[in-house]
Amino acid sequence: MKIIVGKSENSMNHYAKNCIIDVIKTNDQPVLGLATGSTPVGMYQALIQAYRQGEVSFKDVTTFNLDEYVNLASDDPNSYRYFMNDQLFNHIDIQLDHTFVPNGNTTDHQQACLDYEQEIDQHDHLDLQVLGIGTNGHIGFNEPGTSFESRTHVIELEPSTREANARFFASLDDVPTHAITMGIETIMESKAILLIARGADKKQAVKELVDGKRSPDFPASALKTHPRVTMLLDEAAASLLDDAAIYKKLD
Repeated sequence: MKIIVGKSENSMNHYAKNCIIDVIKTNDQPVLGLATGSTPVGMYQALIQAYRQGEVSFKDVTTFNLDEYVNLASDDPNSYRYFMNDQLFNHIDIQLDHTFVPNGNTTDHQQACLDYEQEIDQHDHLDLQVLGIGTNGHIGFNEPGTSFESRTHVIELEPSTREANARFFASLDDVPTHAITMGIETIMESKAILLIARGADKKQAVKELVDGKRSPDFPASALKTHPRVTMLLDEAAASLLDDAAIYKKLD
């Protein structure tokens, strides 16, 4: 597990952007796993700027998002499909029919999960998966106790997860109680993983991931056995780590 610590938001966004661009330029048909929330927004802005400057094209890229809320329409401003269109897809030359987000707005969520797994499998899995990490160790929406052998599935969100996401909604009552998420085994099949964490509220989770035991009680700990994980942290998120654990510091 490689740990990179950035002293500034710009340095982190630049590093993450270059990770994505390297995957695009070294694969004929690159497949990216993407995440939502506030953590990757700066990376997406950097990618948009790189596209506008002619540094990269997304015309041959396929993307799969980690998760989606249950029972939110794709045009709902709080849906992750809307988020991705607004924050990235509408500003680059990607083909929208090559961008996949789980279908949470359906009468058959189990079939939606199976369909998503089949689509990923048809693309020979993911070249790079971008992740965040929850304060309780969740990755995607895989909450504590989720099996390491899980595939894409419906999950009930923990109160702490709903509270953390309530800032994006009018009130806590408006935050969906369930979501569809890639499973941990699905995530682990990605060829490489970039986990981004910012802020002091993530420092304990980061410490547990680096120094703790591998257990379903802390879902992110599954990553400890993945051969190609890079953790990209700001100084606050990395503040509990020993210097010896840090591979590189960015200016």
